[in-house]
Amino acid sequence: MVQTAVAGNDTGLPMKELAKRHGLRAAGALPSLPAYVRQLWAYRHFTGAYANAKVSSSLGNTRLGMIWQVLTPLLNAAVYFLIFGVILAGSKEMDNFIAYLCTGVFVFGYTQSVVQNGVQSITGNLGLIRALHFPRASLPLAVVLVEARNLIASMAVLITIVLITGEPVTVEWLLMVPALMLQTIFNTGLAMLTARLGSKIVDFKQLVPFIMRIWMYCSAVLYNVQQFEKRLDGWTLRLVEANPMLVFIELMRHALMENVPLAGSPTRLWVQSIIWAVIVGIGGFVYFWRGEKGYGRG
Repeated sequence: MVQTAVAGNDTGLPMKELAKRHGLRAAGALPSLPAYVRQLWAYRHFTGAYANAKVSSSLGNTRLGMIWQVLTPLLNAAVYFLIFGVILAGSKEMDNFIAYLCTGVFVFGYTQSVVQNGVQSITGNLGLIRALHFPRASLPLAVVLVEARNLIASMAVLITIVLITGEPVTVEWLLMVPALMLQTIFNTGLAMLTARLGSKIVDFKQLVPFIMRIWMYCSAVLYNVQQFEKRLDGWTLRLVEANPMLVFIELMRHALMENVPLAGSPTRLWVQSIIWAVIVGIGGFVYFWRGEKGYGRG
């Protein structure tokens, strides 16, 4: 006969207090925010390897492969220039409309790709989530890493376009680096925000293309930003000019182009970009962390 011994609690303490005394916690409990950050750092190699695998799998079956990372924004810019620059005569309203338009398309495309892929970073990896233990923030973070890598090639093409269209190289070009770093922080928070929303609201990813299209039209990507001043004033103008994507696009235009009209002074744009990066970057991460226990559950 086999006897099974069951350990009892003979200390007289409640089970929760006893577990706390011995450093035990409930299985699947939400880690503290600092502990979660440490976990995410510990899994940084996994995140990088997963991002590399995503790049290979997404373009490995095409003939042009990585070239599509550059061709896609170029083709978009060509189509928009034909419609807004030639047909609607937007190029007559300002000098170097090509560089102006391409800057908006490339910068907005960075955030657009992060959102479109981030929204399904959880729902598209349920098998991985249920099979392995790792901080789930690794998935939207990998999305940002992939798109940041794509951005490097895109920026090389954008700089070439800006030079060909006659813009001089100035010391202000160095401002591209902090501007893109702030946008990347913003994008990281946005990826985590949309990842959790996409995991909780099944149909949210169907709305994302419409949301991004409206956002693009409100960000002066395709037309002169001075159109806002002609049609709006007061608090409505200030609200539109505080649009984070408009802010990041304007910072990039200010860095790459001379005598370009802006939605505000460079100082105000930098302050706004820092505020947006902090609010969305930290807020999106905290919001995602709060839902850590629920990802992958049916």
